[in-house]
Amino acid sequence: MRPLAIATLSLGIAACTAPPLRGTGDLGLVVERAAGRVMLVETTGRSVLERIEGLGDLSHASAVFSRDGRYAYVFGRDGGLSKVDLLRARIERRVIQAGNSIGGAISQDGRLVAVANYVPGGIRIFDAQTLEPLSEVPTGAKVVGITDAPGNRFVFSLFEAGEIWIVDASDPRRPAVRKIRGIGKQPYDGFITPNGRHYIAGLFGEDGLALVDLWDAEAGARRILGGYGRGEEPLPVYKMPHLRGWAVAGRYIFLPAIGRHEVLVLDSATWTEAGRIAVHGQPVFAVAQPGGRRVWVNFAFPRNDIVQVIDVAAMRVVRELRPGRAVLHLEFTPRGEQAWISSRDDGAVVVVDTATYAELARLPAESPSGIFLTSRGAMTGF
Repeated sequence: MRPLAIATLSLGIAACTAPPLRGTGDLGLVVERAAGRVMLVETTGRSVLERIEGLGDLSHASAVFSRDGRYAYVFGRDGGLSKVDLLRARIERRVIQAGNSIGGAISQDGRLVAVANYVPGGIRIFDAQTLEPLSEVPTGAKVVGITDAPGNRFVFSLFEAGEIWIVDASDPRRPAVRKIRGIGKQPYDGFITPNGRHYIAGLFGEDGLALVDLWDAEAGARRILGGYGRGEEPLPVYKMPHLRGWAVAGRYIFLPAIGRHEVLVLDSATWTEAGRIAVHGQPVFAVAQPGGRRVWVNFAFPRNDIVQVIDVAAMRVVRELRPGRAVLHLEFTPRGEQAWISSRDDGAVVVVDTATYAELARLPAESPSGIFLTSRGAMTGF
């Protein structure tokens, strides 16, 4: 009996010291940009679990998640790539891989992480488990709008060169590159449709977007929504808008218009304009609520204390919220019952009930910006 008692006592001690078991399906990260750290949050109880320090310059940080949702890969503006263990709330590995980076993506099979760089340009591909560098694709220009695509490919745009590149990383040490030139002036961001077929790059230097069918990449890029601001003087742009695959609601894609107080509606069946929706200011993000019935929009300075909600069926704004000053980002829980909104100047992350628009929680945060939830962002693109 004595060995059994000792074993039972040992198990009891271990149970007291081990962290509680949990899954990662309701976990996420909130970037505290001024502090160089992230908040580990859980959405079921709407609480902050931990703060993870030492992630460097997070002034334009983004994150993607591993296939199993345990790890987050955080891309810092200082060229840092950090692998964060969500269950242990700590940095697993960190490398400085460039002088200035702007985001990244994880491959379809989850084995590779690609980082998009401003300085020196190009992308670098790493082993997702060890962060061992595997290869580099130099571009000679700033990389923007990187996303993952089927077939362990990465797709991105070149701001100065006006090109879209498709990198096949099936052999990650010798990636194959396809270049699509002459897509338009100054592509500033891009996204891939949820089915992984179409990549769309927004153009800052002219009105319009560039579309590539990844099933037929040899056909090159097609211009869509060309000249949408024709005949009108654009407004000064205080903050570059962003494009995301989660701007897709059913057959429609909702896109911020450059230098205009409008959200553009694109019909993905015909790739033609389906409408325009007048909004409060210059939109930055247009994010579709899961289910596709509504699209939530935030705005650039100086009108950035407002979030507007668009009803997709009615194609008009049906609600206006004031969650706080300088709303930088918003995100939804996987089934869309909560919206998480970062208010930088109020130092808070505000959680809103999407059915009633009631405030459910207000979590203190230091200059919060990006919000990344595991079940919504296990991959960057499709």
